[in-house]
Amino acid sequence: MASVTFENASRLYPGTPRAAVDKLNLEVADGEFLVLVGPSGCGKSTSLRMLAGLEEVNDGHIRIGERDVTNVPPKDRDIAMVFQNYALYPHMTVAENMGFALKIAGVSKDERAARVLEAAKLLDLQDYLGRKPKALSGGQRQRVAMGRAIVRKPQVFLMDEPLSNLDAKLRVQTRTQIASLQRRLGVTTVYVTHDQVEAMTMGDRVAVLKDGVLQQVDTPRNLYENPKNVFVAGFIGSPAMNLLELKIVDGGVEFGNVVLPIARDILSKTKAKFVTVGLRPEDLVVTKGQGIEVQVDVIEELGADAFLYGHTELNGATNDIVARVVSQSHPEAGVSVHLQPKGGITHLFDIESGDRLN
Repeated sequence: MASVTFENASRLYPGTPRAAVDKLNLEVADGEFLVLVGPSGCGKSTSLRMLAGLEEVNDGHIRIGERDVTNVPPKDRDIAMVFQNYALYPHMTVAENMGFALKIAGVSKDERAARVLEAAKLLDLQDYLGRKPKALSGGQRQRVAMGRAIVRKPQVFLMDEPLSNLDAKLRVQTRTQIASLQRRLGVTTVYVTHDQVEAMTMGDRVAVLKDGVLQQVDTPRNLYENPKNVFVAGFIGSPAMNLLELKIVDGGVEFGNVVLPIARDILSKTKAKFVTVGLRPEDLVVTKGQGIEVQVDVIEELGADAFLYGHTELNGATNDIVARVVSQSHPEAGVSVHLQPKGGITHLFDIESGDRLN
């Protein structure tokens, strides 16, 4: 097994003014499960392909362990990749698909069979070894692709949105299996997804990218509780954090008909007259006339929980609001309610730079 290091790694496609990946500095520890997450076009798949050797590194270096692999061909990097579309050979059986890379590498037939069977047991595929891919479900094909990576016993697993072709229920089930399997095998894994829920539930650490630039890398809990800037705050969390531009007044910020207290030394970090306040849906509670007035648009029932989706007018602009409410006694759609944060303000950002203030 081995660690992975990106040192100022950049990828600039010919004819484009901006780098797809811009000076990426990132370390993945030996045995760690790191997830790269961000919106479409943020550079996460390009970063993975640079590590795999499928994209050129225009500047900087990439290391696997102590070895600089920046200019090493993909086949010599000792990595195994799991693709979004599984990339299975349709004319081969499951066993042949899983053992094909070993066959090309000259591994003996008996050892191939033993390693394929070992991986099949890990993935509960023993009963499907003689089948062709067309006779398998999407989830089973995905497990075959995983098995093909496992039998090679690489130093690093690379996974590029492997669950995006599965239905919602199977995706939840399979991501649990992948995370559990990775912990059992202890193989360093870099996993790409656009789904932040997937990232938060699977990764030891999560790296958030935007426009080719690394925004923050941390544990899922720290990303959620201490986002470094407005982008991370709005991207991490489901439903997303409410981000409101509020006016600075004496003693804090104006929040409807009340003033939310904020320490003077925190507000002194910005010269603007407004700040961006971040409030998680679970931070907001319905009050009796205190806070901001919100018109309720929809109540989303989720069994034990319910989410209130509404809108409010702040400083001449309409803002969408989401709040978690009690499922058994929530307000109805169409009414107006007042909302206020129950624990004060925990997320405060500079309105110009977007950086965290508190």
